[in-house]
Amino acid sequence: MSEVSKVAYQVMWNRLISVVEEQAQALVRTAFSTSVREAGDLSAGAYNEAGEMLAQAVTGTPGHVNAMADAVPHFIRRIGRENMHEGDIYITNDPWEGTGHLHDITVVTPSFHHGALVGFFACTAHIVDIGGRGFGADANSVYEEGLYIPIMKFADKGEVDRTLVSIIRGNVREPDQLVGDVYALATCNEIGHRRLIDMMEEFALTDLNGISDFILTNSREATLARINALTPGEADGAMTIDGYDTPIDLKVRVFIEKDRVLCDWEGTSGLDKKGINVPLVYTKAYACYALKCAIAPEIPNNAASLAPFEIAAPENAIVNALHPAPVALRHVIGHMIPDTIYAALDTLLPDTVPAEGAGCLCNFQVSLRPRTDAPAPEDTVRSEVLTFNSGGSGARPTLDGMNATAFPSGVMTMPVEATEQVGPVIIWRKELRPDSGGAGRFRGGLGQYMEVGAREGHEFDIQAMFDRVDHPARGRQGGEQGAPTTIAQDDGTAMKGKGKQFVPHGRKVMMAFPGGAGYGDPAAREPADIERDLAGGYITAGFARDHYGIDQSQIDAVLARAKRGETF
Repeated sequence: MSEVSKVAYQVMWNRLISVVEEQAQALVRTAFSTSVREAGDLSAGAYNEAGEMLAQAVTGTPGHVNAMADAVPHFIRRIGRENMHEGDIYITNDPWEGTGHLHDITVVTPSFHHGALVGFFACTAHIVDIGGRGFGADANSVYEEGLYIPIMKFADKGEVDRTLVSIIRGNVREPDQLVGDVYALATCNEIGHRRLIDMMEEFALTDLNGISDFILTNSREATLARINALTPGEADGAMTIDGYDTPIDLKVRVFIEKDRVLCDWEGTSGLDKKGINVPLVYTKAYACYALKCAIAPEIPNNAASLAPFEIAAPENAIVNALHPAPVALRHVIGHMIPDTIYAALDTLLPDTVPAEGAGCLCNFQVSLRPRTDAPAPEDTVRSEVLTFNSGGSGARPTLDGMNATAFPSGVMTMPVEATEQVGPVIIWRKELRPDSGGAGRFRGGLGQYMEVGAREGHEFDIQAMFDRVDHPARGRQGGEQGAPTTIAQDDGTAMKGKGKQFVPHGRKVMMAFPGGAGYGDPAAREPADIERDLAGGYITAGFARDHYGIDQSQIDAVLARAKRGETF
């Protein structure tokens, strides 16, 4: 290959990455669900004719995009190449051939150029409701969790399947929203296709074989070089988390070998009776993400850069749930996978990985309806409101953890204004939670306080999807644990961390989301960092005394300077 052609291919690679990012932004702009518009719970990618992922959008989540990398070959196998035509649009929410649960809809569109199939575009979005029991952990099998859409054609040669649309509309609580999201998914793929064809015409390409080989070969070689530069070895990681009724043990052995890194989940807890089980495709997505962040973070994400990271798990372990296990909240366990792997990598790659963080998103869904204990006003309505929120991330080897930031999912915390405009819900309080970040040489990120209620005349069920109630984030290298999750009604009524729970008219739910853990000995924290935390309200005077040994005279001096408006 000449130097000129290498430069041209690099330009095309960069162009392809910009194409999929435009694809993702089109989905953000056109989606009906706030989970997509505000939280960015989506993914978008471009694939070659064989179904291998060539590029992914920066916007989106690892759980979606890495799982979606395995999804397109399923579409090719199920639909059949001989049945693929220009104008086709394919759809599924299969948890095992999509992205892990029924609440994610994946849409795949074949891309034709001069009548020949040259590749595919795919995208995924979390939708607010799919029928069934609703978004929560209470189901006993996947059949209870909502409407199942097998891999099939949403549109055949440009003609939308109206029967499928009618079935979808008849089985969900928010039909306009869901069908609108499906059209948004199809539209964003179409935009990706148009930009791809523009690029192919500009560079006089008849197919993607050359650029595909360039991307995959270089990505594979770069990833293998990073792996083979590491010292071979193996180490164990483990974590105990809340589970639904009983704690869950996650156990992994990580092997660094020539040309690969293997994560073996032998010894992990078996299936749970409730919907917190994880299909292997989702376990693989977050395990690969964790390894790639630690070992090869700068290498673009595609089929070849993911391939050297291998995952093994016993069938019907909680991280390899088989059909028909309930899997609606697969993210609660799945988001804990990176921290479990990092417990092993902390031995193999010292001073590389962060302390444990909140892990899973602090999501809840509110199902509002007119009050039933007394006559309701005429303007009361039924509504489903899903909000995405985050605890703190763990402190890093050289930096504090990030406040109210979702790691590993990357999903954004949703603004109060966006949440309140979709239904009669009121967010009475949403603010950072002082003292929730674990003490250390580097402090864990802070969690949040949230208080939620309903407008006058409404009662509601809340679907709690929390962890870290009984098992807060653990520190590394001497760092202290983060604060745990708490949840209760404003009259003191205790509530569970998971499951659908009734909240009467006039009551509020009071939540405190967990903090990330600290990294390193708290005694080694720089005094200026402690003063800045105290002045900014990230820690209280009591925390400064108890965890950092700061005496009252120092505390008084810092607070006086802060009151005068001095900078720290």
